[in-house]
Amino acid sequence: MTILDRYILKNFATPFIYCFMGFIGIWFIFDLADNLTDFIQGHASFEVLMEYYGSQIPQLVVLFLPIGLLLGLLYSLTAMSRSNEIISMLGAGLSVTRIIASLIAVGLMTTVVSTIFNYEGAPHAAAAKKQMVRDIKRGEKRTEAVFGHLFRNREALRTWFMRRINVQRGKMGDVQILQQNAAGDILQQWYAREANYQADQKRWVLSNARYAEMDSNGEILKSELADSLMIDGWNETPWRILSSVMNPEFLGVSELRDYLTYNSDFPEKRLAAYRTQLFYRWALPWFCFVVVFLAAPMGIVYTRRGIIGGVAVAIGLFFVLFLTSILFAELGKGQRLPPFIAAWGPMMFFFLIGLVLLWFRSTNRDLPKFKIPGL
Repeated sequence: MTILDRYILKNFATPFIYCFMGFIGIWFIFDLADNLTDFIQGHASFEVLMEYYGSQIPQLVVLFLPIGLLLGLLYSLTAMSRSNEIISMLGAGLSVTRIIASLIAVGLMTTVVSTIFNYEGAPHAAAAKKQMVRDIKRGEKRTEAVFGHLFRNREALRTWFMRRINVQRGKMGDVQILQQNAAGDILQQWYAREANYQADQKRWVLSNARYAEMDSNGEILKSELADSLMIDGWNETPWRILSSVMNPEFLGVSELRDYLTYNSDFPEKRLAAYRTQLFYRWALPWFCFVVVFLAAPMGIVYTRRGIIGGVAVAIGLFFVLFLTSILFAELGKGQRLPPFIAAWGPMMFFFLIGLVLLWFRSTNRDLPKFKIPGL
């Protein structure tokens, strides 16, 4: 890393950190004000509040990294432009692309960080938020549970009915499991007061269980009671069972893949939302990279008169990208657009806009001006 890169990164780091942490602080104030009554009513302890706000960190990182990048880039580059440092760098024979090379690297690194958090942590944080507030308000320990759930494993021809699922512990209460053959005849049945999933051994343990085996005519061939039954080889997991009724926005990448794999016989219209979210999980973190190409050319100006206009254009493009991304995602969920286009279309389009802006700035050309007729 050269002295130039270190100097640019130093100028960028301070406003970026201030903006990033500032938006998190604003979110914290608004969220605390919104939920303070529930926290007081539920006598929430400091440890519970720390768990609640700690669980939201992945979502906050994914949400505020692009905004922090945008404002940090605009502040640092316009400040160097006002002091004629950018002109001095250009006069020394450096190109605009070389000047912002370290900032492009920052965009890539933040994209990687955002991808890690958006892989699973951010969607789970969004799903857990309402449940945690509800549990705190009731004075209960946080649980992730679903009641009265029916699940069909079409691949293995097994049907599950559970009165209650505790996702955190992998436990189910009052379970009935039916095993059918290809003709739809029930050949085996399990009834259990409780079913526990041992993730390390990929094993189901049925407690206070009854097992029945029958022929294709429904005649019982075998029946037995057991305090505990251990079953290996089943590919169901609590998360897989629960995901069949979960909002796709709350599922991580691996869970979305499992859903699409095990429910491939669902109508395409129902799967469209899950396919779109799967692509969107990978596309959303690239906000950070695209923001660099939108903000950097607008932050570099050669006259003081153009600073305000460049900042306004960059912020406007950012919000148009944000709104377009949401719109395309909704169209993809409704099967109005192919999932890949719905997720990646806005990113690719605005990345091309960023490249065009960078070319205009690198060649010292004036940006095209658009006029609205009648104004």
